[in-house]
Amino acid sequence: MNLKDFVVSEDNSVIEVMKAIDKNAKGIAFICENEKLLAVVTDGDIRRYILKNGDLKGAIRNIANYAPKYIYNDVTIDSKALMKEYSITALPIVNKRMKLLSIRFLYDNRNIKNADLNVPVVIMAGGKGTRLYPYTQILPKPLIPIGEKTITELIMDHFEVFGCKHFDMIVNYKKNFIKSFFIDNEHKRDVDFIEETQFLGTGGGLKLLEGRYEDSFFVTNCDILIEEDYSDIMNYHKNEKNIITVVSAMKHVTIPYGTIEVSESGQMVKLNEKPGFSFLTNTGFYVVEPRFLNLIPNDTFIHITDLIQNCINQGEKVGIYPISEHAWMDMGQLEELEKMRERLGSDVRS
Repeated sequence: MNLKDFVVSEDNSVIEVMKAIDKNAKGIAFICENEKLLAVVTDGDIRRYILKNGDLKGAIRNIANYAPKYIYNDVTIDSKALMKEYSITALPIVNKRMKLLSIRFLYDNRNIKNADLNVPVVIMAGGKGTRLYPYTQILPKPLIPIGEKTITELIMDHFEVFGCKHFDMIVNYKKNFIKSFFIDNEHKRDVDFIEETQFLGTGGGLKLLEGRYEDSFFVTNCDILIEEDYSDIMNYHKNEKNIITVVSAMKHVTIPYGTIEVSESGQMVKLNEKPGFSFLTNTGFYVVEPRFLNLIPNDTFIHITDLIQNCINQGEKVGIYPISEHAWMDMGQLEELEKMRERLGSDVRS
């Protein structure tokens, strides 16, 4: 662990701290001045700030906790018991001058604490994957390898960490190929296959699941990985009483050119050199209530985004759960596929 990866300045922007938290992958950063601990900020603090439509270019000091829990380096104490008592996952170690010396964590892996979440998972795997041609002309998208495993196996691995072990997979294109793969003992999982008889889009196929669930369930595209606390996502969804919660990644884009603002008279009023923009994007990962399925028309091609908009139009409560850009991996396009392989430690070419 490199302590520098956890240290930020109170003058840093929210975006800058988000990037620091992405880098250390522990969900927390410590605000220090001249090595002295001043405050702490977590990814949860930033998430709540985003949900309140906070300015991501604003200083992190505006949302930081300036009364953090800490322990002195010369004190013998059960640090894990202390973290559990205060419902925190990291504890800074300081000396008498409040110099940050090290950090103790409640869990070695941020996800280990969530091993008992028993929720069904729907994997939408019926599409043709045209953006991944020529790969998907041979292999269906769910079986494209990322290193030694297919993308779908990696998705299942992530859910199984949280105790989600049953999967309902909606299939259509090359469905027998997919079914044979998972029926094989080497790759066997607890999977039920729901077969489309026609292409129904990213939303229409969900209608085939109507009556199958009594409580909230996860829905995910078959070409993404979300590295987040799935229990926290589920708890947020239930607490907010949403009909559907969209996991949304904060995306940062820099325009590689100078942009020009023009007045009504045609005069230049401002030149912005390579401006940056931040916005929330749909990751293709959702928490859904069973009654959402009742709103889907039968045997109709429709995308889940259209269904969500219909819910909003009807006054249903639709929520978002913001995550960082780094927590979302998408292999829906060839360029992104290679990025995912590189990040996961493999550069295998299929």
